[in-house]
Amino acid sequence: MASPARAPILALKDVRLADGAKPLFDGVDLALEPRIRACLVGRNGAGKSTLLKILAAQGAEADSGERVVQPGARIVFVSQEPEITGATLLDYATAGGAEDYEAQATLADFGLDPEKGTEGLSGGEKRRAALARAFAEQPDVLLLDEPTNHLDIFAIQTLEEELASSKCAALIVSHDRAFLNRVTQRTFWLEHRKVRRLDKGFQEFETWSEAVMAADADEARRLNKALERENAWLARGVQGRRARNEGRRRALMDLRAEKKDRQSDMRGSIYMAVEAAATSGKKVAEAKNVTKRFGDRVIVEDFSTRILRGDRVALVGPNGAGKTTLVKLLLGELPVDAGTVTLGTNLEISYVDQARMALSDKITVWDFLTPGGGDSILVRGLPKHVAGYAKDFLFTEAQLRQPVTSLSGGERNRLLLARALATPTNLMVLDEPTNDLDMDTLDLLEDLLADFEGTLILVSHDRDFIDRLATSTIAMNGHGNVIETPGGWTDLIDQNPDFFKGARGAGGGDFATGAAVSKSVPVAPAPAKKTVKLSYKDQRRLEECEALVAASPKIIGDLEAKLADPAFYAQDPNGFAKIMKALDKARADLAQAEEDWMALEEKRETLAN
Repeated sequence: MASPARAPILALKDVRLADGAKPLFDGVDLALEPRIRACLVGRNGAGKSTLLKILAAQGAEADSGERVVQPGARIVFVSQEPEITGATLLDYATAGGAEDYEAQATLADFGLDPEKGTEGLSGGEKRRAALARAFAEQPDVLLLDEPTNHLDIFAIQTLEEELASSKCAALIVSHDRAFLNRVTQRTFWLEHRKVRRLDKGFQEFETWSEAVMAADADEARRLNKALERENAWLARGVQGRRARNEGRRRALMDLRAEKKDRQSDMRGSIYMAVEAAATSGKKVAEAKNVTKRFGDRVIVEDFSTRILRGDRVALVGPNGAGKTTLVKLLLGELPVDAGTVTLGTNLEISYVDQARMALSDKITVWDFLTPGGGDSILVRGLPKHVAGYAKDFLFTEAQLRQPVTSLSGGERNRLLLARALATPTNLMVLDEPTNDLDMDTLDLLEDLLADFEGTLILVSHDRDFIDRLATSTIAMNGHGNVIETPGGWTDLIDQNPDFFKGARGAGGGDFATGAAVSKSVPVAPAPAKKTVKLSYKDQRRLEECEALVAASPKIIGDLEAKLADPAFYAQDPNGFAKIMKALDKARADLAQAEEDWMALEEKRETLAN
């Protein structure tokens, strides 16, 4: 006999919320039972943080619907930007009612001194302090908004261990795939203003979401066909609009409203591209027996490496181990104490680092993209109006005049990428590029970097991102020891399981294995593909796709050339908008044609085999 379903400890029922005239949630249902660990995923701007705040009853309230909480349940919410107050970290950690000994223990677990003051904390220290306080309060429900941002890999592993051993239910918003794969048992997907539920961990999300989107696409095609039929009926006219036809006319109006609703809810598509500058020399940088100290502290000792054109090198280690210092040494920005660093020839370096982004309260998105003034930006050597370029990165025209400080973390990161990618480069240095980006944007960034013809140096704590991109990984343990291993994070740990044992850094504890206590659920093997015959319709579509893929680059190039005129926007805003719309459609048609072509070729190969 099946065990009875557990009653939820926290739930939302038919929740609706509008952001001005724009509906944000339209009948959201979500429930968390005791000890369930779930993630909430969705694109940037979908409303994930708002939904967490509604669940936490902190700073957001639904227009309608019901929030249900078990009597006496303790709910703790850790926001994206926690405010750390009090004289010491222990004062802060006990301010919510946690016992002194619990607060001291969890602070120590996260590598923090309870007596440390709360002034001048780094982003990672603030995050760890907020997490330590949350666990010390022993909540029944823990709501975490991007908890891995600013954490090093080892602090993330500590968080995984705390979640695994905690008795609380948890709902997590995060872009960190490796983290979600390890800790989640359920997935909520916020899309099209509703929440879909999968009773499996995040490792199953991609397969499931693709099936859902395929079903939605079929439904959209059926809706379009029905709308075409009804429009044809209406165009023929119905004599006198007899009452017996009013039902059909009303149905047509409903179809039109439904299609309009679908279109208004369609997400924008970010468009990123990078063009390598003139080819650098084959050798980009070579370090021989490099040593660097700051006072008595050894950052790097007797380290050698050679970075060649096309390499994708990841740097990993605890926060404070010296990764940024090593990058500066390799780029010749800092002198070495011993050894030599030789840079290659013809290097064009582009550096993306949130910490280097000195932003005043007054600088706008427009100003940041056009530091030299004017209304155009040089994009890979050609002028382009700033409004058109910003739109490629999902910024609206209204946002162009807003201060950069009003942007979300994800928007700031996209803005950094927008300015960096406008300049041809053959050596790109990315310092924590994945912070605050949604997974779709991460996928696009990953594809862009994989196709980049230049050289990449990547500083990141995102294990999945490193595994997907890195050709080699340089690891630092904070004691001056530096090693390099072919492959990504997983390869590094497999080949050097004891390297981080006793490492100096943020996370504290034993980093010998790099593994979390919690065990991820094994990924089920993909079902075998069925043999499919290429129908006449499929063959026709394949030919259409081939023709479109061949013709689209010129069409897109012509449209981009029109937009490149800096005076175009000022002289003809409506014409500019029409060209932008045509360009968006051309890109979308090309993307769909490429996707359909790949699917049809796969069918044909299956038949051939």
